[in-house]
Amino acid sequence: MFKGTTMKLKFGHNSIELVNNSNAQTNVKVIFSFNTTLLPNAKKHVTGFKIGKFDDLQATASICKLNDGQIILASLGDTKNFSLTNYIKTLNTIAEIIKNNSKITSISLVIEESLGKILNQTISEFTETSIFHLLNSLYYFDELKSTQKKLGLNLVNIITQHAQKIATQNALNMADGVFLVRDLAHGPSNIVNPAHLAKTAKSLEKISKKVRVIVLEEKDAKKLKMNAFLAVAQGADSEPKFIKMEYSGAAKNKKPIVLIGKGITFDSGGISLKPGSKMDAMKYDMCGAATVIGIFRTIANLELPINLVCLVPTCENMPSGHAIKPGDVVTTMSGKTVEIVNTDAEGRLILCDALTYAKKYKPELVIDMATLTGACITALGSAASGMYSNNDNLATELTKSGLQTNDKVWRMPLFKEYHEMLKGTVADLSNIGSWSGEAGSATAACFLEQFTDYKWAHLDIAGTAMSGTGRPFYMLMNFLRSIQIT
Repeated sequence: MFKGTTMKLKFGHNSIELVNNSNAQTNVKVIFSFNTTLLPNAKKHVTGFKIGKFDDLQATASICKLNDGQIILASLGDTKNFSLTNYIKTLNTIAEIIKNNSKITSISLVIEESLGKILNQTISEFTETSIFHLLNSLYYFDELKSTQKKLGLNLVNIITQHAQKIATQNALNMADGVFLVRDLAHGPSNIVNPAHLAKTAKSLEKISKKVRVIVLEEKDAKKLKMNAFLAVAQGADSEPKFIKMEYSGAAKNKKPIVLIGKGITFDSGGISLKPGSKMDAMKYDMCGAATVIGIFRTIANLELPINLVCLVPTCENMPSGHAIKPGDVVTTMSGKTVEIVNTDAEGRLILCDALTYAKKYKPELVIDMATLTGACITALGSAASGMYSNNDNLATELTKSGLQTNDKVWRMPLFKEYHEMLKGTVADLSNIGSWSGEAGSATAACFLEQFTDYKWAHLDIAGTAMSGTGRPFYMLMNFLRSIQIT
């Protein structure tokens, strides 16, 4: 956890120190306005400054000269159009200015409490929101290039009306977690393979004695009869791993929350081979796994008073003489049998055994997340993750967290008609609903529902996470920090 008088965030070759000191000297101040009217805190800290002409006053930002230095002036447009979405876009614009100007080595970010009130956030919440999204917008990945870019920025001073040390620490921990998510997501599959995910998870044990990480090997999965998971893995040379991360932040008798992340570190489609175009993007098929690993690290660093279990079934889906074939039948850990009609519908196969394994924890609730279907991208694009749940209260809380963080989810149906589409011909279930792609996301979710008997939600994050955005990390962190499910 980031503690002490100075706090630093490291990513790539960059190290940014955060302080909360109104007297700190920086070479740039970041201030906000509504159109040509400076906001209250900006007026206090940039006296005598008048706004010149903007090319575009709708959610834009620009560097302006000041008598004793420079400012980044960010207009939020009209008051009536102000929203969390527009505020985050503005912070992103500010970050782009900083990234493109190596002479900006230190900034003072002037937090406007009045904006938090408009968004129904406390000053602490709004301060954390502001810092987190600015830092997240500064992120980039160029670790594997022969020449790396380095930010000029090395100091961020947070100016608020009242000291916000805890909010600043929390924002730093959140940024640290989402940067891990994004680093894992962007890493190529010859580096970020199942063994790498296992090693990363295992390293989290050093956070505190409340953390325990166990990695089940292929032989362990065989003993547990995780045959669906192993069926996907059998075509690859990389050995599969089933990762268990346990954090004990509450009393032993308090039921844990279980998060499950799909960890296909490369998805060729198997024997049902994908088209070659854009297959390189299939390294992102482990974004669900990356998300739960990043969340776990953040929860442990924040020392939240909850019990959390994160499960990551991870392997590659590859074609070979050993690969599972269309028409094969496997017996899942639950005992249900599945006819493999399409080997490219592999995510649900590794998840179904993880959902069965989750029962051993007698969980309070279970949330799985996966870059599961292209059909969800067709339905929702990148605006929202598809959310399926067998519990109305859980669905409501996730929806609320999505709106509070601008990381939206949209509830989708689990109709019986979709379950009917999954009936197998020679087995209990088929692993796809139809070859036409009809209701592809819904039938995938209904397949997973067959393996649950607890409060459960499934997040299809194919559209929101697939390019390494870090979503839905922030939404789920908000949910876990304010959980109220009955």
